[in-house]
Amino acid sequence: MIGPSGAVRVMVATKPVDFRKGAEGLAALVRETMRADPFSGVVYVFRAKRADRVKLIFWDGTGVVLVAKRLEDGEFRWPRVQDGVMRLSAAQLQALLEGLDWRRVHEPRRVMAPAAAS
Repeated sequence: MIGPSGAVRVMVATKPVDFRKGAEGLAALVRETMRADPFSGVVYVFRAKRADRVKLIFWDGTGVVLVAKRLEDGEFRWPRVQDGVMRLSAAQLQALLEGLDWRRVHEPRRVMAPAAAS
């Protein structure tokens, strides 16, 4: 995928938005509705009323990036529609964008290295 990866913060607006909005309109929604800074490096995810569409905006250090995707077959697995914001991991975002169930993706478990035998 072209775009964010690794240890990025991902915030999902759980309520559908007007998908005629471009980068500037979505950045205004981040400021006004989410009460956040659209230029902070966080990836903001928006959904349309139709569950087969998603838009992301994020600041890459040189400008605001707008990514839009429409699934040809199927729907994105969205969280319940409600007012508010939800946080996802980068791996969960990747699963969401692939049309997979992001709820089945978990953070990797930290495993302690075995102690050397003495």
